[in-house]
Order: sequence, then C-alpha cells, then structure tokens
Amino acid sequence: MPDFSREQKFERELKLKNAVIVGTDEVGRGPWAGPVVAAAAWLDRKKIPRKLRSMLDDSKKLSLKKRHYINETLQELNQTGTVQIALGEASVEEIDEINILQASMLAMQRAISDLPLSPDAALIDGNRLPKLSIPAKAIVKGDSISLSIAAASVIAKVNRDHQMQKLSIQYPGYGWERNQGYGTAEHRAALLDLGVTPAHRRTFRPIKERLELND
Repeated sequence: MPDFSREQKFERELKLKNAVIVGTDEVGRGPWAGPVVAAAAWLDRKKIPRKLRSMLDDSKKLSLKKRHYINETLQELNQTGTVQIALGEASVEEIDEINILQASMLAMQRAISDLPLSPDAALIDGNRLPKLSIPAKAIVKGDSISLSIAAASVIAKVNRDHQMQKLSIQYPGYGWERNQGYGTAEHRAALLDLGVTPAHRRTFRPIKERLELND
C-alpha cells in the first residue's frame, strides 16, 4: 500500500524540512479518443485522515464506488487546506501535434503550475520527467507507492471519466461512457460504422486507418 516514505526520503535528499512535495499522475495515454488528463496533489501528512490514507491506492485497483468516495473526500479536504489539488490536460489537437508522450508531459506541467501553492519538489508517476523548474523524481508504479501520487491518480481518473461520459452524449454509439475511449471491440465496430469524430486522435493507427478508408 502507498505511504509517505518516498516523500520523506526525497525531503531528506533535498535537505529540506516540511517541504511541499506534490505527487503527479496522468490518465489517458492509451485511448483512441479524448484528452489526456493529469492531476497534481499535495497532502498534509500530519492532517490527512487515517481512513483516507488506508483507502488511497492506484486508481486502477479501486472500484468505481471507492474512486468516487476518495475523489469527493479529497475535494472536501481541498476546501480546508489539508489537501491541495489541480488538474491539467492536453487536448486531442495537442496530442496529434506533439505526440501522446509529450502531451502527457504537458498535462503534468499544467497541473503542477496550476496548484494554489508553490511546491518545493514533485514526485512523478512513471519513468520520465516533464520539464519543471523544481526538483522532480520519477517513480515507476508510483501510484502504488506514494500517497501523493495515488491521490493524483484518482483525481485524474475520475475527472477524465466524467469528460468521456459527456463526450459519449455528444458522440453517441462509441461506448465512451463504458470504455473511456479505449480501443474495445465496441469502439472499433462503431469506428467502422460511424466514422471518425472530432474527439478522436487522428495520429493513432486505428483512426488513421479508418480515415484512409475514406480517401
């Protein structure tokens, strides 16, 4: 289960006391449609409720009900200052222009820069670092290790799922309310039947192949 050990270790490495270390994660690299969304989260290690601490984990390991409960709790704590959170995203157009990896880095940069506090350092989920003006460390599977990253993973996941639900109403038939834009059999069949929407990532191979059918 994730804890604050990585935050504390990074704080010691930086030779800082009571450092503001944020966790950052993104969701939506793999889907064929929709934005990539990132979140940054700072948790007050002394005030974070024990129940929330015990529930936080990689968003992919949590049930829908738990994700929504955790997200609501984090939003409430954000109002009290016990938690500070921010979102950032990169659009479908940006994904197609600069590629999905760079778009993911951009979304994380935006999330960190939009925080209402000034972080001393950042822990990033994965094995690559976005360009930041503060010290940062990448942690593979960080959302299963760091509580700050785990919080960011839940916030980003719930937000993006909500966006895909709204897009599913705008562009019905692709099942985005269920598959979140990933390349499921349902999505692939709808792509062949209904075609490409403005919400699709045109540089992704299945979308490019579908567009070529119209040429």
